[in-house]
Amino acid sequence: MMGSEFVPLSLPPMLIGTLAALACALPGNFLVLRRQALIGDAISHVVLPGIVVAFLLTGIVATWPMMLGAAGAALVAVVLIELIRRVGRVEPGAAMGVVFTTMFAGGVLLLEQSDTSSVHLDVQHALYGNLESLIWFDATGWGSLLDPVALAGLPPELGRMALVLVVVAAFLWLFWRPLAISTFDEGFARTIGIRTGPLGLALVVIAALAAVAAFDAVGSIIVIAMFICPPATARLMTNSLGRQVAWSCVFAVISAVLGYVLAGYGPLWLGAADAVSAAGMIATVSGVILGLAALFGPCRGRVGQPAEG
Repeated sequence: MMGSEFVPLSLPPMLIGTLAALACALPGNFLVLRRQALIGDAISHVVLPGIVVAFLLTGIVATWPMMLGAAGAALVAVVLIELIRRVGRVEPGAAMGVVFTTMFAGGVLLLEQSDTSSVHLDVQHALYGNLESLIWFDATGWGSLLDPVALAGLPPELGRMALVLVVVAAFLWLFWRPLAISTFDEGFARTIGIRTGPLGLALVVIAALAAVAAFDAVGSIIVIAMFICPPATARLMTNSLGRQVAWSCVFAVISAVLGYVLAGYGPLWLGAADAVSAAGMIATVSGVILGLAALFGPCRGRVGQPAEG
């Protein structure tokens, strides 16, 4: 595809998918190392009913209503999990699974019964996102990247994901040392004065921020995959925490770019008439990369051992 077509049709969604993958992969490294990888899955389930309720109350799909709706849904989820655990004496993992899947199903039912035809908010977009539709209408070619008027017409999701990525990266940079210490030795972290409880909660909040920001554009499939696959793949490549985070960013970018290209052009190269879901292909590529790392990664036999700081 030439620049005159690539820039408006493919560049913005590819960049948005890449930013979303990076924003999810960065906190995902610590979630994986803390054996809390499924929190990313849980967050992606919980945000759906919160976002739907926020839309029904406001009538618009905007960042702040979505964030507040997701936060409210997360609070409800925490209360329900604790209630089920205490009253029913159910194991915490089972209580989490029941609450998260039930809330996600409730969100799907709300979507099916609501009039969301005017916005990108339905069951399909909740799962797959609307990545392919994030087109830059004002662009005419590569020269538009230097045109202030054309730049003003960029999809708002691009600026949103860029801002969230900066916030996530800043959080990890500011709290790198306490996060690393508490991840590998929580008891020692407490003895030197690190408040591990609030720090762990802050990490979950940052992960939720990334999930909510990415949800509208890329859907729950990519959110789940990017929280887990790039960090898990990176863990198979090194025992150093710093290098693991760097590797996860590389794998996140490769998954997003290669997945988007294969979704759009792969079927055409094979003689098919239609493209496939970009979200599904990006998640598939990230899974394939993880599989290859599991087979050939240098640290595949040492995954159970702690990484170096």
